[in-house]
Formats: sequence, structure tokens, C-alpha cells
Amino acid sequence: MDVIKYLERIGLHCDDIQAPSYDFLKRLQLAHLYSVPYENLDIISGIPISLDLNNLYDKIVVRQRGGFCFELNCLFDHFLKELGFHTKSYFARFWRDEPGIPIRRHRVIEVSLNEKAYICDVGIGAIAPRIPLLLSEGTVQEYFGESYRFECDANFGWVLYELRHGEWQKYFSFTTEMQTDDDFNAISYYCATHADSKFNKNAIVAIKSETGRKTIDGDQYKEFIGHELVHSEENLSLEREAYILKHTFGIVR
Repeated sequence: MDVIKYLERIGLHCDDIQAPSYDFLKRLQLAHLYSVPYENLDIISGIPISLDLNNLYDKIVVRQRGGFCFELNCLFDHFLKELGFHTKSYFARFWRDEPGIPIRRHRVIEVSLNEKAYICDVGIGAIAPRIPLLLSEGTVQEYFGESYRFECDANFGWVLYELRHGEWQKYFSFTTEMQTDDDFNAISYYCATHADSKFNKNAIVAIKSETGRKTIDGDQYKEFIGHELVHSEENLSLEREAYILKHTFGIVR
């Protein structure tokens, strides 16, 4: 992995490299979210998803694409390691908008700093924590008008809650068994190919910015300032979709 090219991919430079710290970690996560889109276009096109590190680097850094959680968080995890951070990755259940108990179909990253642990995630297209969250039970953590807190559960381990519509609701949960990169291959394949998967039905592309986020969901395009919808287009033509992908998300296929 060429760390300098990765930094350039997320809008940073070699002069920005610092010793591992929370401020540097936060800057890296925000830069990644503002530069690399969440997208499932390969899945929709029937292109097999590879979690091989070299293939991920080629796709996301060299070819300027995005990916879904197993791709983005895998590469970001190794990028952090190259910069001297101590990391682990865990399987997570993604609870947001799920009617029942979800399967483990998400990857999250734990970063250890000064005897504290933080959870990082650059692999969610929806509203999601933008900064590393301290893994501390009951501590309310706020950023970008959003509030989160962790609680411990006897069955589901660490549960992240978000304050949504005035109520604390489960966002994702994880337990802390050690995982290797290869452990995520089977569930990544399931998410990409299984008939019950949500990831292979409609094109999903999303990127966050300092002021909001932009998304494609199927044939709809939306722009948000904060959490307010300010622009929407429906029934996108193939030509209009290709234009938005190139000029808004930096994706050329």
C-alpha cells in the first residue's frame, strides 16, 4: 500500500502525517468520508467483490472508486495500521431500520489510543457517526447534530445507540472476538449474492460532506444540508446517473 497515494485519495498530503493521536484519527476518518463514496455498483453489475488488500487498493485508491462496508473498512483498517495505529476489526449487527434481530453483516474497527478504545467506521452510506467514538458505556457523544452512546448487553455485547426522533434506538452492536480479514469473506459474498440481501437490489451511492450528504438510491438522487433534504430528482436516466456519478461522486465506470 502506498500511504502517500492513499492520503492524496482522501485529500491529504505527506505533510499531514502525524504520530497516532485522536485528533489525527478523527481527521483521517472525516477526510475519508468526504472523499470516498459508499457504493454497491459492482454488486449491482454482477462483478465479484474481492477483499484482497491489493485489489481493494487498486479499486478505491488507484481507480478512485468506493465500496461497501467490508471493502471500505478493510482498506481503512490497514491504512491506519500503516500509519502506526493499533487496530482490530469486529463483526457487527446493523440494527438501524431492521424489524427483528439482524445477522452479523457489518465490519467495524477498534483503535487503541492511550489505553482507551475508539470505534471507527467509514463503511456506512446512511446517517452514521462521522468521528471515532470512545468505547465507553453511557457516554453521550455528539457531532454534526447527532447523538450516540454505547451500552453493554449480555447477548449482543457493545450496542451503539443513536438519538433518533427523540428516542434512543439501536444502531449497531458487536462483540470483541478477534477476526481476521478472511473471516469477512463469507458474509461479504452473502451480502453481494444472496436473494435475501439488501445490497443487490438497487444501486446505492452516498458520500458525506462538511455540510451534509448526497445519495443515489435506485433511480433517485438526493442532496441534504445537515439533515434537511434540499434537492431531489426521481426517475434518473442512465445519462443523468452517469453525469452525477462522475461529477458528484467521482465515479467513472
